[in-house]
Amino acid sequence: MARLMNRHNARMNAYAIQEMHLTPADRVLEIGFGGGLNLPQLIANAVFVAGVDRSPAMVQRAKSQCHSAVRGGRDEFREGTVENIPFGAASFDKVCTVNTIYFWSTLHAGFAEIDRVLSPGGRVAIGFLPKEHMDRMRMAPDIFTTRDPKDVVAALEDARFSEVRIKRPTPSTPWNVIIATHP
Repeated sequence: MARLMNRHNARMNAYAIQEMHLTPADRVLEIGFGGGLNLPQLIANAVFVAGVDRSPAMVQRAKSQCHSAVRGGRDEFREGTVENIPFGAASFDKVCTVNTIYFWSTLHAGFAEIDRVLSPGGRVAIGFLPKEHMDRMRMAPDIFTTRDPKDVVAALEDARFSEVRIKRPTPSTPWNVIIATHP
């Protein structure tokens, strides 16, 4: 399943990372890293990479995949959710999450926690397939909450994020990456 998710989400993940504008001094958090597709690129371009995933199996897989960076103190992976990120306040310069907002209890709870762990001036990238496309897939509503980009933007603005923008590599790209800056 992890390999299938990685292959299916590769372009959106790559675009989200590109839009974060990583620097070698960045401390980065990936929420819902799943199969670990982004981890090699994040590790290569940031001083510290952390990950939070609700799956104990994915956390163990990431620790195994990135064992030398974990041993060197450059990576840390923990089990958790966006509503309760197990890291301290202002711990990160950049946060990214791709295809996870469907599982959040509320956008406001998720963005409140991201607000808490991001340092001032930090950047967040949220990649997802909008409601109009997800609804056509008839995903189980008790598992997936489809999200309209306008609702995501409004929730980010309510959480005091600024410079909120919906980005796509081309106008015909079905998915979005929303970028915002922490105050």
